[in-house]
Amino acid sequence: MADILNGRNASVNRKTNETDIQLAFSVDGSGVSQMETDVPFLNHMLDLFTKHGQFDLKVKAEGDIDIDDHHTVEDIGICLGQTLREALGDKRGIKRYASVFVPMDEALAQVVIDISNRPHFEYRAEYPSAQVGSFSTELVHEFLWKFALEARITLHVIVHYGQNTHHMIEAIFKALGRALDEATSIDPRVQGVPSTKGVL
Repeated sequence: MADILNGRNASVNRKTNETDIQLAFSVDGSGVSQMETDVPFLNHMLDLFTKHGQFDLKVKAEGDIDIDDHHTVEDIGICLGQTLREALGDKRGIKRYASVFVPMDEALAQVVIDISNRPHFEYRAEYPSAQVGSFSTELVHEFLWKFALEARITLHVIVHYGQNTHHMIEAIFKALGRALDEATSIDPRVQGVPSTKGVL
């Protein structure tokens, strides 16, 4: 898994009775993803996230999709959050905050991030349909919530409007990548940790 890692990076192996996941993530990447999961729509969304965030991401996941996609999607969110938190270390020099709007045709999504070490998630999205192909739209919330918790970030996701469910979710993942890229970027003006507390 380590062959794609550059700069600030981490990897994790998570095996339960429901899933078996190997995930490697690099904050300082070049937009390269290698996805091997049984959830094609999530593969597509994570590929977009990686490309627009200029990260590197490698995921190999097997799960009990004979039941449904829930456990696989949830556990990938957990693993991605864990690797982000580890890769950022003490967070010295990062910008910390970001707010990004991304349009996808008729849809508009906004993602606001604070790399705060205080996990919190707010989600405002109403989709025209409950499914995109075989993928349940409720799993977008599940993935993002577990990602925010494990990464220990404050994450606000708002879909302002849209008519096509695929477009709306795609706008979220593109905005997430771009916002996370900005929030994790190094600002040479920042001395130490960007907090008056002296620690994040």
